[in-house]
Amino acid sequence: MKLTDATLLKGLANQDAPQAGSENSEVFTKFTKRGELCIVDFLQEMALEGRIYQVRAGTVTTGLTGDVEITDAAAEMCADAGSGVTIMPCYANIHVEALGGTVPIIAIKSVATVSSAGAAFVPLNLLLDGITAALAARATARVAGAGGVTVTAELATTTRRHYSATLATVDMIFEWKPAYTPTLKNGACIYVQVAGTTAGPNYYASLDFAELPSVNVE
Repeated sequence: MKLTDATLLKGLANQDAPQAGSENSEVFTKFTKRGELCIVDFLQEMALEGRIYQVRAGTVTTGLTGDVEITDAAAEMCADAGSGVTIMPCYANIHVEALGGTVPIIAIKSVATVSSAGAAFVPLNLLLDGITAALAARATARVAGAGGVTVTAELATTTRRHYSATLATVDMIFEWKPAYTPTLKNGACIYVQVAGTTAGPNYYASLDFAELPSVNVE
């Protein structure tokens, strides 16, 4: 392709919802004034389409209290990809306000089975629209302090480990930004554990994930 022909590159815009003004119509590809092709980051595009959601724990001045010891099959929060749903966890933020006991630990893991207990949490769409309601998540979530979310027992052969850290001081902030997102579909779960050896730490947390129908990624 010659540089002079670059502005003739066109494509057909098509997606499910929310609909764009150029839906199902031929549109020009965007270039800068200097001729560079403008490419949108995949996760940013998912956010623009209203396909990134957040699970959060703690509000204002009231955080959650973590578990006493990291306990197998016990978590603080999770996101479940049920049948026909694919999620791509892309970010987590955990702020520890009070250590609680000694050697507090944070871990993020995933398993190929959805969670089985814990208070339900409706994932929040990161697209905020004052006119049109955002697309509701197909994925489900749970949030419950002190290890109140029940997940499948950890095994070296079935559990994926994505992140872990040990805390040393209060007001520590941990961020998980995977170089490539894990992909969970058709009955899988990503979960967060926060615990201390003698008492649970007080914390605030959020877990973000992109979501697509599984048929779109198979």
